[in-house]
Amino acid sequence: MVDREHARAVNEVVADTRRLRILAFTATVVLGLGTAGLIWLNHPYSFLLAVAFALGTVTSLFVALWSPHRARIEKLYAEGELVPAIVSDRHPRGALLLALVNVAKSGAPPRYALITRTVRSLPGHRSWPGEQIPSVTVRADRAPLSVGGLRQSVGAMPIAWGTRDPEVIARARAAIPEAEWKLLADNRSLAERVRTADFGRLVLDPHQLPEELRG
Repeated sequence: MVDREHARAVNEVVADTRRLRILAFTATVVLGLGTAGLIWLNHPYSFLLAVAFALGTVTSLFVALWSPHRARIEKLYAEGELVPAIVSDRHPRGALLLALVNVAKSGAPPRYALITRTVRSLPGHRSWPGEQIPSVTVRADRAPLSVGGLRQSVGAMPIAWGTRDPEVIARARAAIPEAEWKLLADNRSLAERVRTADFGRLVLDPHQLPEELRG
């Protein structure tokens, strides 16, 4: 069960969605006013621009109205896959997490990759390097888009952003195979390389994975 009050206060995915809605509503107003102004000019070229502005207005309004449903916190936790993440480093903006995720398309053999995420807070956790942070995947590409046959974008969202209950976090941590935690710990030094890699991830060679993760 997701603690909605807690999630609204600390979950950075919720905060990102809130900022996106504000920007989308702002763009809707600006583009809508621009559309009306271009129509008022009553010039042949202004009508062409008005059509483009009107399309932008509709798109922005759609994003503003659709994003809360798309990023509903209960839905994200229910649909996400449980994955391991660890604190790889500390810096002035917070902590850098290194996570192990499956980037294969649904139904395909698993392909594991390392990804990173900078977080400002980790309630229920110590923020020093090596701390285990059970998380769930957040997939940004609902459409069938891919890069090299793999999912285009996969993020990680800590379980601790959805609950205050330490037992829930402990059960999630225990449910993740030890081989996955060890793989992350062994590769913690790669976090900065992963952060700056193409598409923000480092796909691992299946032949170099522990036998338990080869599928």
